[in-house]
Amino acid sequence: MTTEDFIIREIQSKDNAQVAKVIRSVLIELGVPKVGTAYEDKATDKMFEHFQEKKSAYYVLEYKNQLVGGAGIAKLDNFEGNVCELQKMYFTPIARGKGLGSKMIKKCLEKAKSLNFESCYLETMPYMNAAKELYKKNGFKNLDKPLGNTGHYSCNVWMLKKL
Repeated sequence: MTTEDFIIREIQSKDNAQVAKVIRSVLIELGVPKVGTAYEDKATDKMFEHFQEKKSAYYVLEYKNQLVGGAGIAKLDNFEGNVCELQKMYFTPIARGKGLGSKMIKKCLEKAKSLNFESCYLETMPYMNAAKELYKKNGFKNLDKPLGNTGHYSCNVWMLKKL
């Protein structure tokens, strides 16, 4: 299996159930609280519809016709400024450690630049060490406090990258 076996493409309406399953299975695997996280977001079950908003996009990672990950960008909620948020980036174990996270981040940030965002924000959990390292490797810097209000009060690591 090589990275060429994985396809990054825009989400389609038929992907909703598989995307929700990936997100929730990864959250359960990592022991993430179900409250104050993406687990309980209404958008998790309707990702295609959620990312039809202007200035947003969601990409899925496909392997042998199965969704094994995804990530998207959208305007940061409850924030005055031209900042997007990297949202709902989750990969199942088969997709990890292959450089696909960096490829997905690059795809999302290219889209964010094309939509004229100035910065990209993200939130994660303190014990998600591999994710934090991936974000740092891709130019994200730690912040002392959150931007906007995503409703993810259980996520207390905040990062930002200038575009």
